Amino acid sequence: MKGLTIILLAATLLLSLLSGCAPTGTQAEPPLAETELGEEDTKAPSAIQDGRDRPSACGQLCVREGKLCAASGAPVMLRGISLNGLITSESFLNETLFRELAQDDGVNLIRLAMYTYGMGTIGYCTKGDKDRHKADIDLGVKLAKASDMYVIIDWHILSDGDPNTYVEEAKTFFAEMAERYADCPNVLYEICNEPNGVDWPAVKGYAEQVIPVIREKAPEAVILVGNPDWSKDLDSVAADPLAYDNLLYSLHFYAATHGQKYRDLTERVSRAGLPVFVTEFGVTAASGGLPRDLESADTWIELLEREHISYCMWALSKAPEACSAIRFSAEGYSSFAQEDYTETGLWFLDTLAKHGAE
Repeated sequence: MKGLTIILLAATLLLSLLSGCAPTGTQAEPPLAETELGEEDTKAPSAIQDGRDRPSACGQLCVREGKLCAASGAPVMLRGISLNGLITSESFLNETLFRELAQDDGVNLIRLAMYTYGMGTIGYCTKGDKDRHKADIDLGVKLAKASDMYVIIDWHILSDGDPNTYVEEAKTFFAEMAERYADCPNVLYEICNEPNGVDWPAVKGYAEQVIPVIREKAPEAVILVGNPDWSKDLDSVAADPLAYDNLLYSLHFYAATHGQKYRDLTERVSRAGLPVFVTEFGVTAASGGLPRDLESADTWIELLEREHISYCMWALSKAPEACSAIRFSAEGYSSFAQEDYTETGLWFLDTLAKHGAE
């Protein structure tokens, strides 16, 4: 997501500050202090036995022969959705919604997108409220665990371009996260969302500083690594991969912008053994706006299912843009009715239903 998303995030943040993250006439979710789960609620996931790959059945994930696998070594498929920025999405962090996503819709992955750089106080590294961001992450991890889902902690590089800009902050952040969640097998770490304006050697050098920080505290954790060209330069990665185990490389696409050329690239590197994870995709243009291309999106999903590449859609959001799954006019932040979903959201639910229990 590019400039439009930053503008919309700023507008959404202003709305949230004025209205408690709820549209006029609706009631926002209780503040974090009232909705946080205690330690006793998260010691073990409440198993959902729907045939999907969940922490209760698969445990600590790993990467074997280029594929994401369960602790047993069996390949797994994660199919999920990303929040549209933590601070602007806090009301979606509620127990009812997470349980509905998992139990009713078949979601087994949630991505917690934390912008590193933003307008005003949105960015974690640009005068953002670090304690508030970390509280949101903690709640998201606990809610995901309680709902038997995996969760990605996403260091959401975007406007900052070069992840090395805030490499020291990243090392401090991931050291804290890895120590806090070392015993949580449902946590994956995405260390740079969409590097842009830099080449792979620069991103690789960043990763070689951050990965050891995570490995020191969580040696078996799965780590997701972005790459240049907004996480689409997989050829450069394949030519010079990182020398670590349990890594996957992010691929991002937006179906109305990135078509067969990128599908051919994905299939080629996947079949050559490169571990790939689509940590973000949309059914729209790369801006997050219209047009939607559901036919292209379906073709992408067929490829990902065939290649056993996990995927996470952008976005669990009410922002007034085509990539949002929920209509801006929808009341509340859980128990959504059919009419509360956008065309994007309905496509997502249908896709989950088509690609269900393995």
